[in-house]
Amino acid sequence: MNNQAQELIPLAAVLVDDEHRLDFLPTYFGPRLMMRGEALVYGWMRRLAEGYNGGFWNYYTLTNGGFYMAPVLGRLRLEVDGNGYGGEMSADAAGIVATLFVLGQLAAETQGTDECDALIDRYHWLREYAGTHAEAAQIYRAID
Repeated sequence: MNNQAQELIPLAAVLVDDEHRLDFLPTYFGPRLMMRGEALVYGWMRRLAEGYNGGFWNYYTLTNGGFYMAPVLGRLRLEVDGNGYGGEMSADAAGIVATLFVLGQLAAETQGTDECDALIDRYHWLREYAGTHAEAAQIYRAID
């Protein structure tokens, strides 16, 4: 099968190293929304996970162009009032959930702008990655 075979790059998350952390927020939320985006992610995590009390967060880029933020913690119990979800998941999966909620919120707030289009793309790229995550079923139940 030689006809136009394409090599597929596996979808993966790459931890942002300390040297590039300062570039992360303006790159992925945009310079105008970077502070609001960061604050919203922390706020969504406080809203979703009663036991979350702050802490250090890792930043991840995705090989498809997406990104997410995740706290460096153990497992968290999430409750989503809007859809009745309640369950426990890793902090990594919880970070994906919080980031997806923020991308959706910011896209709604910036509707009709180029920023909105970029946020929607990043939402879909992160949702695509979530489907490959070990906790995909939990993530999808939390966001749907």
